Amino acid sequence: MSANTVQTKQVKLEEQIRQACRVRHYSIKTERVYVGWYKRFVRWCGLKHPATLGSDRVEAWLSHLATDRCVSASTQRQAKAAVLFLYSQVLGMNLPWLKDIVSAKQPQRLPRVLSKGEVSAVLEQLPRTSVGLAVALVYATGMRRSDVLRLRVQDIDFERRVITIRDGKGGKDRTTMLPRSLETGLRAQFAKRAQMHAVDIARGKVDVDLPDALAQKYPTACREWAWQWVFAADDYSECPRTGSIRRHHLHEKTLNRALHDAAKRAGVTKHVTSHTLRHSFATHLLEDGKDIRTIQQLLGHADVSTTMIYTHVANVGACGVLSPMDRLQEAST
Repeated sequence: MSANTVQTKQVKLEEQIRQACRVRHYSIKTERVYVGWYKRFVRWCGLKHPATLGSDRVEAWLSHLATDRCVSASTQRQAKAAVLFLYSQVLGMNLPWLKDIVSAKQPQRLPRVLSKGEVSAVLEQLPRTSVGLAVALVYATGMRRSDVLRLRVQDIDFERRVITIRDGKGGKDRTTMLPRSLETGLRAQFAKRAQMHAVDIARGKVDVDLPDALAQKYPTACREWAWQWVFAADDYSECPRTGSIRRHHLHEKTLNRALHDAAKRAGVTKHVTSHTLRHSFATHLLEDGKDIRTIQQLLGHADVSTTMIYTHVANVGACGVLSPMDRLQEAST
């Protein structure tokens, strides 16, 4: 088989993976991840077609990732999920050995949490821009970074003081509070966004990605104000799926960079990510006496056991627990 024939088959299979992801309404990020793992898997197997490989090659590749590449257990599980998706959903191969492949055990890690003072210092160093406002909203509401970036104009209700998160992790909708401390900034962001929308209308470049089949059902919805991103990018970019030139929402890396720089200027020595702010949101609520069920709903966790992890990082001093050495010192004085 010639190299050109092999390459043609690889490209065709890549496109099949993309189509399978889109049929199931997977995100563009998941689509890219699955295609990326497929490419790594095929290259490691000598560019052989996956249908000709058995469980021994899949197991050997997963072992290679853990032993030679030293990837984490979560990364290995992601690679396994991508390969299983390839065989079961794309190639349509219902192979019994797929379910028997063992994954590395996920270690139980405690979330990294900032103190209230550290959070305040980081927020103070954020730029007074839409990027800084988006980062602050992560801590203020406990939303995931992707949830904040995908907020649309109609998702923020100033009168009811409610923010609606649509199609969050697991395809679930939920609501959270609209923080009073950020209301002025959000209203200013809406005013700025309205100006950008007017410019887009004048240029004939009003377009936005719509969920499910709304673009076919309501052809003009992509130009309506209600569907526009709250935190839109300053410039236009090409949609990787449709090829249309549109104003997308801010990129995740833009938020990461702003948060990293703010933490550095604030002198915070911990590794700070947007998820660190989400962890801090939950922990601080717990320390303030909020019940675990309320925190679970705000975070969008399907199981309360996931939320219970924050009981291990909450400040025990805030719960009235003192070290026995402190008790001895109090007794001696």
